[in-house]
Amino acid sequence: MAKKKSVKDTSKFLQLRSVESGYGKLQILFGVDMDINPSDITLIIGPNGAGKSTILKSMFNLCDVYKGKVMYKGKDITKLPTHDRIKMGIAIVPQGRQVFSGLTVKENLEMGAFMTKEKELINTRMDEVLGHFPVLRKKLYDNAYSLSGGQQQMLAMGRGLMQDPQLLLLDEPSLGLAPKTMQEVFEKVKEIRDEGTAILMVEQNAKAACEFADKIYVLEEGRVAMHGGREILKSDKIKKIYLGGHEK
Repeated sequence: MAKKKSVKDTSKFLQLRSVESGYGKLQILFGVDMDINPSDITLIIGPNGAGKSTILKSMFNLCDVYKGKVMYKGKDITKLPTHDRIKMGIAIVPQGRQVFSGLTVKENLEMGAFMTKEKELINTRMDEVLGHFPVLRKKLYDNAYSLSGGQQQMLAMGRGLMQDPQLLLLDEPSLGLAPKTMQEVFEKVKEIRDEGTAILMVEQNAKAACEFADKIYVLEEGRVAMHGGREILKSDKIKKIYLGGHEK
């Protein structure tokens, strides 16, 4: 797959400014600021209930944003409908390997390109996705329920890539996977980034994910407690709480 053109002004790729969001009357995020660069794997870690997934949902119009702004490539998309965000190049892979179990691998991938009408373009994108995940090519006509957990996660990621996004949001892609499979998934994430797609990833296995991250945000009680490059891994707090194994 040819590497995509990068966004020249990295400061205007994706920004959260003083975002407060939640679900109805339940507020989860309190004044979150983030900057996502187009050439990075950006990782969000933190304890359960900190609001990590809500950050992704705030970017994809899947929760209520009360205050603040979500800016994408210099445009305010805070209130933009989800389907318009997809058109702008944002895709999300939800937590829990949400595939259509009764459909084949091929049909699942085609569902990811539902906004594309040109059959030739769909076929081209599918070939590119299968280049990332060759194991799926061998199972193209198998039903998704017959895949292993790792293969289902790859299928979910592949379906997101069928939109040809510039930004891919991943919500705990290693959840429930064996260590070897988890490592394979993270290697695929890095490969996708290297091909030109920015990655924003929430992960419950901080120790493994930090090895692949360019930028790290630590979320606590709906607020950014710490952020930076890999140098923040030297922090005693990060070592003690987040790098000793799975988060509690």
